[in-house]
Amino acid sequence: MKNRTLRSTRCFLSFAFFLLLPASLLAQALAQPKSKGVIVEEIIARVNNSIITLSDFQKADVSLREEISHDCQNCAPDKLDAMYRDRQKDLLRDLIDQQLLVQRGKDEGISVETDLIKRLDDVRKDNKLASLEDLEKAVEGEGLSWEDYKNQIRNNLLTQEVIHREMSNRIVIGKDEVKKYYDEHQKDFVRPELVVLSEIFLSTEGRTPEEMGVIQRKMEDYRNRVLKGEEFSELAKRYSEGSTAKEGGNLGTFERGQLDKQLEPAVFALNRGGISDVIQTKTGFEVLKVVDHYQAGQQPLDKVENEIMNKLYLQKMQPTMRDYLAQLREESYVMVKPGFTDSAAIAGASIIQEVAPTPDTPQKSKKKLPKPKAGS
Repeated sequence: MKNRTLRSTRCFLSFAFFLLLPASLLAQALAQPKSKGVIVEEIIARVNNSIITLSDFQKADVSLREEISHDCQNCAPDKLDAMYRDRQKDLLRDLIDQQLLVQRGKDEGISVETDLIKRLDDVRKDNKLASLEDLEKAVEGEGLSWEDYKNQIRNNLLTQEVIHREMSNRIVIGKDEVKKYYDEHQKDFVRPELVVLSEIFLSTEGRTPEEMGVIQRKMEDYRNRVLKGEEFSELAKRYSEGSTAKEGGNLGTFERGQLDKQLEPAVFALNRGGISDVIQTKTGFEVLKVVDHYQAGQQPLDKVENEIMNKLYLQKMQPTMRDYLAQLREESYVMVKPGFTDSAAIAGASIIQEVAPTPDTPQKSKKKLPKPKAGS
């Protein structure tokens, strides 16, 4: 879709280390080589009672390259290499950050099990598998642990939730700040007529006329539930069969002439918050919500206030996040092996050291390291 709108404040979750996870988690799993024997892991960092291994680092490095290639598909090799080098220097930092946030989430008793099931089901749908049992078999069929696979997703969700809670408490944007940004960027808000749309979609491909009638009645029921006050985005997440379901049905922003002629008159006739009738298309039935409707010309402040708040939030998020992570480092026990760099290391941080015996000190063994803090 063209010109996708700014999402809610949760859009800040694209913070660096989350990009280590590719769009399809199953695709990442299937890309991993099968185990061919016992491998002794090399520990390159310790974060309180957790460890980061060389293989963790290498997998993150592969994912980073894939992410960059995906985001810049038509870029020249030199540009891809420059983008990779710029982000690779922070790779270990990002892995340590994630461990710190996961541990904080566990300390605070945050549970993401409901979200985990939803995410696994999204992966199942994306890979056209009939059940979660089939997803488990697909993962284990590649020599991977189903529990490790789930834990990877669980930790990502837990990290997101910690960030959401902490940043929501730390970043405050006042109306005067929004007004100042609007006054200084007014030309950015001169626009053609636009609609911002969300959808609930049910497929009719391969269905009989009788089945299509049942699907249409389902869609009428969903529409009526929205009109009675149920949240459109929640119904979209639960029932929509479109690719936008996981985003609450978010379709994006459209000018006149960009939509199918069957849909355009229906949505441009609606005001902000309007709900379309059930519309039959070639592939199914859908109901559209006009999340916003911008008239052509200079947009008034009240129409773009949320957009500006998102922009300001994102501007403040990264430095605020780095301050918070520095605080977590101060409170934690983080060690890094020589030869690897934590680009956010605090002064005086420990390193993993191995001291070999010398002829003069035959009884000396590995240097003792300070014990992790209790409860870390």
